[in-house]
Amino acid sequence: MSADPDTLRALMAWWREAGVESAEAQAILEAPMLAPPPRAAPEAMRQAPRKPAKPVPASAADDARKIAAAAASLGDLRAALEAFDGCALKQTARRLVFSDGVEGAPVMLVGEAPGREEDAEGKPFVGRSGQLLDRMLGSIGISRAENLFISNVIFWRPPGNRPPTQGEIAACVPFIERAVALAQPKLLILCGGFSAQTLLKRDEGVLRLRGKRLSASWPGLTTPLNAMVMLHPAYLLRRPQDKRLAWMDLLAFADWADELGVVRGQGI
Repeated sequence: MSADPDTLRALMAWWREAGVESAEAQAILEAPMLAPPPRAAPEAMRQAPRKPAKPVPASAADDARKIAAAAASLGDLRAALEAFDGCALKQTARRLVFSDGVEGAPVMLVGEAPGREEDAEGKPFVGRSGQLLDRMLGSIGISRAENLFISNVIFWRPPGNRPPTQGEIAACVPFIERAVALAQPKLLILCGGFSAQTLLKRDEGVLRLRGKRLSASWPGLTTPLNAMVMLHPAYLLRRPQDKRLAWMDLLAFADWADELGVVRGQGI
């Protein structure tokens, strides 16, 4: 190590104040410096052979589309989801929340994502909002025990009930689209704005879409499906003043169901 005498004296004095022994400081000063590794010449770097690029793995969404398309039944689709590791939510959720109700029912309802109660039981709409949903649909003779099949856009609970990311949505959408295609309901109810916008591929909010006779279509559906949007019961629990809108939608839904030949119960 080479330095001018004044710099060395100042350095030794600073070390003494810091408690470094004189012999130790002298050993540090006399130790040879390690030479830095030689830098490759630019020309040599340009001429070095490049390793072949690794193939880009298929995205989770691509995998999901292939796996979902191969499912020949709703049972196959559930089993495929149980084995699917392309959605990060599976790592933090307790259970897969796939469906409830009657497979092959004339009415299918698609919600948004599981909450804490759904995550605990492994079924959609079992908390407070699910109880309200049952009362609402029961008032027009629709129940998961007789003529209703229920699922969600997202199959695992997002941590803390946060909104799902675009990647998580992309990994789940092929499965719910395939579930609807396999169920082939006479009438599809999209419960809440997220479900409606995702499956209808529309930007309007739920208050603009609710209660209208709409059509749902995507690759894998043999024919477009009759679809109607309803306010999510969790929204109604926060804004009970909008229950009158929900009742109007239920009456419109009941009328359309009758026109389509859906057999409804007596109601509650």
